[in-house]
Amino acid sequence: MSNPFVRIVEPLDPKQPLKKFFNLSKLEDVRYARLPFSIRILLEAAIRNCDEFLVKKGDVENILNWKVMQHKNVEVPFKPARVILQDFTGVPAVVDFAAMRDAVKKLGGDPEKINPICPADLVIDHSIQVDFNRQSDSLQKNQDLEFERNKERFEFLKWGSRAFKNLRIIPPGSGIIHQVNLEYLARVVMDQDGYYYPDSVVGTDSHTTMIDGLGVLGWGVGGIEAEAVMLGQPISMVLPEVVGYKLVGNPQPLVTSTDIVLTITKHLRQVGVVGKFVEFFGPGVAQLSIADRATIANMCPEYGATAAYFPVDDISIGYLIQTGRDKEKVMCTKRYLEAVGMLRDFKNNSQDPDFTQVVELDLHTVVPCCSGPKRPQDKVAVSDMKKDFETCLGAKQGFKGFQISPDRHNSIVKFNFEGRDFELAHGSVVIAAITSCTNTSNPSVMLGAGLLAKKAVEAGLTVKPYIKTSLSPGSGVVTYYLRESGVMPYLSQLGFDVVGYGCMTCIGNSGPLPESVVEAITQGDLVAVGVLSGNRNFEGRVHPNTRANYLASPPLVIAYAIAGTIRIDFEKEPLGINASGKKIFLKDIWPTRNEIQAVERQFVIPGMFKEVYQKIETVNKAWNALDAPSDKLYTWNPKSTYIKSPPFFDGLTLALQTPKTIEDAYVLLSFGDSVTTDHISPAGNIARNSPAARYLTSRGLTPREFNSYGSRRGNDAVMARGTFANIRLVNKFIDKQGPQTIHFPSGETLDVFDAAERYKQAGHPLIVLAGKEYGAGSSRDWAAKGPFLLGVKAVLAESYERIHRSNLVGMGVIPLQYLPGEDAGTLGLTGRERYTIIIPEKLKPQMNVQIKLDTGKTFQAIMRFDTDVELTYFHNGGILNYMIRKMAS
Repeated sequence: MSNPFVRIVEPLDPKQPLKKFFNLSKLEDVRYARLPFSIRILLEAAIRNCDEFLVKKGDVENILNWKVMQHKNVEVPFKPARVILQDFTGVPAVVDFAAMRDAVKKLGGDPEKINPICPADLVIDHSIQVDFNRQSDSLQKNQDLEFERNKERFEFLKWGSRAFKNLRIIPPGSGIIHQVNLEYLARVVMDQDGYYYPDSVVGTDSHTTMIDGLGVLGWGVGGIEAEAVMLGQPISMVLPEVVGYKLVGNPQPLVTSTDIVLTITKHLRQVGVVGKFVEFFGPGVAQLSIADRATIANMCPEYGATAAYFPVDDISIGYLIQTGRDKEKVMCTKRYLEAVGMLRDFKNNSQDPDFTQVVELDLHTVVPCCSGPKRPQDKVAVSDMKKDFETCLGAKQGFKGFQISPDRHNSIVKFNFEGRDFELAHGSVVIAAITSCTNTSNPSVMLGAGLLAKKAVEAGLTVKPYIKTSLSPGSGVVTYYLRESGVMPYLSQLGFDVVGYGCMTCIGNSGPLPESVVEAITQGDLVAVGVLSGNRNFEGRVHPNTRANYLASPPLVIAYAIAGTIRIDFEKEPLGINASGKKIFLKDIWPTRNEIQAVERQFVIPGMFKEVYQKIETVNKAWNALDAPSDKLYTWNPKSTYIKSPPFFDGLTLALQTPKTIEDAYVLLSFGDSVTTDHISPAGNIARNSPAARYLTSRGLTPREFNSYGSRRGNDAVMARGTFANIRLVNKFIDKQGPQTIHFPSGETLDVFDAAERYKQAGHPLIVLAGKEYGAGSSRDWAAKGPFLLGVKAVLAESYERIHRSNLVGMGVIPLQYLPGEDAGTLGLTGRERYTIIIPEKLKPQMNVQIKLDTGKTFQAIMRFDTDVELTYFHNGGILNYMIRKMAS
């Protein structure tokens, strides 16, 4: 590789031969020193692939003129160093790879060319559910049931690990993908193929951004985009704007990292950062641990940015040593970063880059808070929670309203649980879960929860037995330090036993509530509450029977579990009254920052990380015992209801098909704002009266065997029927929530899948109308694959979340966007019209196209293919078709 930016340097590690790296800091151009650190990594990655991309185009100069060029649609071909997947998104990716091998073979190519060329790690963390809790053996029972339900999927993944090179599987029971990445997989600096270069990663989970807290540039992409990256295709992205987020001051003693991230999430949603990078700087960053930074970076999708980056500093280097990384390699990493000018000192403002925009937060102004009841960005101070919830009860149905009539606000339903009488009311807590990658990676909040539990038990407080409590750590390390510090018995006494190592409640794998609790909620039409230390609380996600869900720090999860209700003012009302009649307030048991830090220093040590991770790939005996074939081509089982060859490549030819105008399309669904990927492609329970349930029943399965939509993402027949199947779906054509729509030719109200089938059989194309932030939430590729299989040719929305727009492009579905200042209302669209979308022969990125209605009205919309590469994918019918043709020819 010959280019002027590669330097031969003295070995950074004396034991290693000479290494080469891309010393961008020696470009003798002061503009480099003003670049945001995240943009420097993009530039480095582009130059590393310069023979194919940048130098020929002269785009190095464009990136150095970043602030001038960012509004000119300059394309950056970014090849990340690694790809990371979890099993819900990883199974369909491996299914696609298997089907692509078949397709390449049919077209006369070498099927083994379909193989990851960069390191790809798949962590199984999305399958385990909270079926058992409050038992000492809950963990083992849940893991046994996980294997019983998912054995076929796991065998398929094990086949993938044998059939494909560079694909490593981290077995179930190991931890949550992002914590395993943070504690074990992340390199920070790659040492590969004779070069040093910065670690970077894309992942098939939107919270891949968590790793940005350690200084690794990463973000979530759709599974189809990740597959293309694994096959060597760069991500072609428009040079992003970078918002500098300046942190100053010190957090107050009672404030946790959860409070900080919920504050930042609300702030950045107001600022507007969709499609942008956010880079943190300022002296306040130095006050945050890597776990704190990772918490803030984790919720990047909730504030809408592409990446939320913290450059590497000495605290990052210390974290690598604390987590058991090899000290010599860590020192080599530090010397490399110093050599290329990328080791940050947050207290030195002369290192502050130029940013597109700068916003600031004084950490001292942050107060304890939660977010909810239906969106992560709806922050509520803990002191206002009681009043806010009671306001939501009567407010109009919406993100902050349940429209409960005033005469029912104090309704009470009595019920019996395990021989004892209890009462439920609006605001009663029925799920309390310490869960999710967001918080369980952070020793300060986890030990804080443990110390609070200890003080609560010692004060004589308990948690009502019907509340579904659970603790699902992000890795075995968490259990290790909770046990060693002596707080685990107290967590167990309050019902927070370890139930599994996985995402669990945060992704809707919360398992069943007690029948008597469900009956009471249903009888009283109660707004029951889930409180979780997660990152998402969209309607219908956590559990079908919790209409209100609040994100909170682990200590607050325990506090609300003890209180049993969200309708409590912790400053004025006691958590409970102990056996001696003494009122116990939250302030009486809340641990101080100094207490937590002392325990963390004593018990979170490198040895435990080494012990846990040195056996991570072999510790699961059930996984080790799985038998899987080693053939290079997968033998599909026609009887399987989990793994099925998808129809995406049926009839694919080497010759391209010219994109055609979409004529007289019906509107399948009409939406308002903030329709999430959970609404489009739910991950949770399969309702017994749904099209997916009817399909599974026809294959001989009982409801007990349905499992979840997430677990069946390897079967397109289930997933197509599960598209738009969320019970909280709000379709403007229907006057109530639910997964139904109107089939306009007949006027009948049908399940969405059944209506789409009728349209498809009659040869009618379909579109979807939507408002702002269409596709917010998880990076699930089925939110694009599902509509594609239903016959949806285009979506017309006011705005898109980044990952979902990219997924639509990847499947060949056209993302259309209203012109500025226009929407369905201003244009007078009802959705009952028929739409003809004119596709010109010559397409350009972000061009306007004409839309004609059968009413005679005509208007224009922006075709959101943002780059020439995306247009290439569209001409091929999607990314995967493009890759198959490329490999076959």
